[in-house]
Amino acid sequence: MVNKKINKLASNCSSCITKPCQIGCPLNNDITAFIKEIKRHKYKKAFDILSSTSILMPICGRICPHIKQCEGACIKGNSTKKVLIGKLETFIGDMWLKQNWPIHSPKKTTKKVAVIGSGPAGLTCAAFLRKNGIGVTIYEKHNYLGGLLSHGIPKFRLPKKIVKNVINNIINLGIDVKYNTELGKDISIEELKNEYDAIFLAIGANVSNNLNIPGEKLLNVYGANELLENKKSINYHNKIVTIIGGGNTAIDISRTIKRLGPKSIQVIYRGEEIAMKADPQEVSEAKKEGIDFLFNTNITKIIGKDKVNAIEVVKTTVKEKINYQITCDYVIKAIGSHPDSVIEILPIDKVDFSISIDNDGKTSDEKVFAGGDITETKRTVAWASRSGRNAAYGIIKYLGNQID
Repeated sequence: MVNKKINKLASNCSSCITKPCQIGCPLNNDITAFIKEIKRHKYKKAFDILSSTSILMPICGRICPHIKQCEGACIKGNSTKKVLIGKLETFIGDMWLKQNWPIHSPKKTTKKVAVIGSGPAGLTCAAFLRKNGIGVTIYEKHNYLGGLLSHGIPKFRLPKKIVKNVINNIINLGIDVKYNTELGKDISIEELKNEYDAIFLAIGANVSNNLNIPGEKLLNVYGANELLENKKSINYHNKIVTIIGGGNTAIDISRTIKRLGPKSIQVIYRGEEIAMKADPQEVSEAKKEGIDFLFNTNITKIIGKDKVNAIEVVKTTVKEKINYQITCDYVIKAIGSHPDSVIEILPIDKVDFSISIDNDGKTSDEKVFAGGDITETKRTVAWASRSGRNAAYGIIKYLGNQID
């Protein structure tokens, strides 16, 4: 059935020969090609084109910062007939889920790979390995799959049903899963090396960075990443909440808490609004929901006897720096994150908190590959997915398989 609304959106694409949108896409999706098939009402063909480079279309279509990536690179920019690439990708991805379009996965070879972690990097690597005939087992420390896709992105941005359906389609390619199995606790890297032909590490970086200021160890000071992952139940009703940070995690946690009835909630960011890493559309939505923002403001101290009752900040203006206190009941840190300490004991090269890899995703141990947030990959879902896909091809090359 032809979707007239979607085809009208697709008609805005000029099918550029130079394809700047593809260059702007972290996954290098052939955007003009799949949109061309939408114009021709060939939705399955559009899916085939997208699935050659991506496996998370229904997710990336919804949450990618398109204006900073593909749409921002489009020659039509913010014109009245700009190309809404995210909406078009979402449509094709959702069609895949509804129609259950198959993805070719050859019979397993004798080769087998262990994928540690099931976030966007792990899921993508596993999918592309299976698409090329490699046997895959995912090891996940939780009793569910998806990593930050499941616990780090609020359902109002990314419906949990969509995440579940995408994951099911990936697992149905013939991937085995071992739940409640944590690297360094339940299984070692050496055990995995003895059992598998290669290993892909994608355990993410979900330990919140510290502020390194007085009062940080008081009660009611939390890391945003841990709150989201552990789904900690906190009574925010009629409380004053302060979020520190300017990325998508800060916005996500602020919008999540806003729905739990706080008296007020504010996001404090050290720089200008334009410098925030968060998606501008998400910041706009947060403002509409009544979340306050303090820009050019640094927190210098958390005040309280046993638990938080205020913070001390410094606001920088053109003329001066102003010191003052803000009353609050909770302080949530969202100033970045780093990997779990397990990577410190892995016998592979590292730089600071990141695992060192080459262009194929290979670490200093030729049998171990890595991707996503534990490497120096840019921390978005699309970039993590790209690192997983690239590592899959690197593993295939290492194993001596022929890529279809």
